[in-house]
Amino acid sequence: MKRSRLTFRQWVGWSGLLFVLLLAAAVAVWRGDILRAGLDPQVPFQTYRPPPPPNYADPAAWALRGARTPESGPAAIFFVHSTTYDGGQHWNGPIGDREADAWLRRVVLPNHAGPFARAGAISAPLYRQGSVYTRLTLREDAREARAFAYRDIAAAFDAWLARHPGGPIVLAGVEQGGDLVERLVRERVAPDSALRDRLVAVYLMDTVAAAEALAAEVPACSRRDQIGCVVGWSPVGEDNDGAARRRLRRALVWDARGHLVELAGRQALCVNPVTGTTDTRAVPARSHKGATNATGLEWGARPALMAREIATQCREGLLRHTDPTTESFRETGGWADRRKSRPYNLFYGDIEADVQTRLANWTAKHGV
Repeated sequence: MKRSRLTFRQWVGWSGLLFVLLLAAAVAVWRGDILRAGLDPQVPFQTYRPPPPPNYADPAAWALRGARTPESGPAAIFFVHSTTYDGGQHWNGPIGDREADAWLRRVVLPNHAGPFARAGAISAPLYRQGSVYTRLTLREDAREARAFAYRDIAAAFDAWLARHPGGPIVLAGVEQGGDLVERLVRERVAPDSALRDRLVAVYLMDTVAAAEALAAEVPACSRRDQIGCVVGWSPVGEDNDGAARRRLRRALVWDARGHLVELAGRQALCVNPVTGTTDTRAVPARSHKGATNATGLEWGARPALMAREIATQCREGLLRHTDPTTESFRETGGWADRRKSRPYNLFYGDIEADVQTRLANWTAKHGV
């Protein structure tokens, strides 16, 4: 009986198929590493030439500059946006990058600056932000790039204060923007008694901050009627323990010298945006004031809110929350987009109500 043999053509075909299958498996396993490597500028930050700085006397250096709606209150809001620049060529995103600006105006501003529109005039500086890649690695180059972005925020803050020399102020930032606002509070607001007196509240959204270090400068909000305090949280799904561990393990926070260092077991700040307090008890969904997906909404238009959707609890320094089932609250976009701040806001109505309450208390105290 003759033993069948593969022809050369069959051998090549089966070998090719095996190669394709192995390649597909490798891409599936190491896809994140491959895409992450594509965002690496491949140059040490010490020899990197950053893009030109913005001129904050020029309205073009602001995504929003004193933007108001007919319902805006008396506050001046300084809002620092999250990461919108993917990376690749630069450690720090150039001002005017088309794709980064499109994500900022279509996604970040309506979802995360929108809750403050009723409180007053919102100003949001453009700045040489750390790229998405700087948030995916603990390398020293990435830390330096993120710290470099603070130079622009400090300059923008000075220009903003010059245009708003009096009255109540609100500081807010989301993700990378929250990191930068935290440092701004510790270095510029806390030492200045006049600014502290003007401060309604600070909002550090989707931000990991060391609770003890920040409390030494400006206290966490322990009551809804408190002013001059910080509302800060980092959200993670209720059952996503792996993401919670990664969030804390990879978190970088500011030290006293203005360097980004690992959280290293310290307690993270968590003020529940639904209650406006540091209370760690579980908060039922009936207390939730409203989630929304405002992506693509024209600035100044108030989105429809879905209330009583999200149960929350501050636990081990993170805001654990249930997830809505509506398709509007699904991650969208490519791999890099899914590593930016969420393209919706689970606590839009809660933030809006919180800042309104604290602003009313500030104006009552100051007789405004």
